[in-house]
Amino acid sequence: MAAEAVDGESPYGLIPALKQGGPIAWFLFAVLIIMSVITWYIFFTKWWQQKKLLDEAIDVEKKVWSAATLKDGAAKLDKDSAFRQIAEDGLRAFDHHEGRLTDQIDQHEWVTMTLNRTAGLIGSRLQSGLSFLASTGATAPFIGLLGTVVGIYRALINIGIAGQASIDKVAGPVGEALIMTALGLAVAVPAVLIYNYLNGRNKLVMEKINTFAADVHGYLLSGARVARPSAAVAAPAAAAAAPKK
Repeated sequence: MAAEAVDGESPYGLIPALKQGGPIAWFLFAVLIIMSVITWYIFFTKWWQQKKLLDEAIDVEKKVWSAATLKDGAAKLDKDSAFRQIAEDGLRAFDHHEGRLTDQIDQHEWVTMTLNRTAGLIGSRLQSGLSFLASTGATAPFIGLLGTVVGIYRALINIGIAGQASIDKVAGPVGEALIMTALGLAVAVPAVLIYNYLNGRNKLVMEKINTFAADVHGYLLSGARVARPSAAVAAPAAAAAAPKK
């Protein structure tokens, strides 16, 4: 202890605590670090994916619906655009409603099924990775708690060997236990916050996706987009729908 104090190194820091904890402490620490790294990787990649889709939703108004036809407008979007995928799948289903499979399904249902399937696949891609965030938020505190239990157990062993509860015998293991608890919370709390944040943005993106799919459906079957209620019309309608006191 005196030698460490002379060297200017605290015997109760993270690395000394992990050294005292042995392989179990190092393993739990590595698991928490890996979970944290993956959590932040998912955050940045999913945030960028969502941002790209929200930007594409703005481009749809400028490129797709300003073009002469839906096909021409879809061609203006990026090749890997989710909105272009919806438009092209809708056009393909509309143009190829034929064969034995579609004899029993009218064109309206056939196009609807195709657009719903495409929107569902896009939604599945958006949700990928979020289950890991939920699992991390639920399990990281318990992984830290396991480290806490190991630290307390080592403190009790030191007390039993020494025959008395002196501070120098229990400070190291108890410090290790508290550090593992803090690490578990430091991993779990951001994971939960990131999960809720990304999940909320996914709902916004899917609103854009489903709205565009409805517009494509309306255009293919009627030659026009689904009508949007204006603010002047929507406000009186909402007031009329409200219950009277």
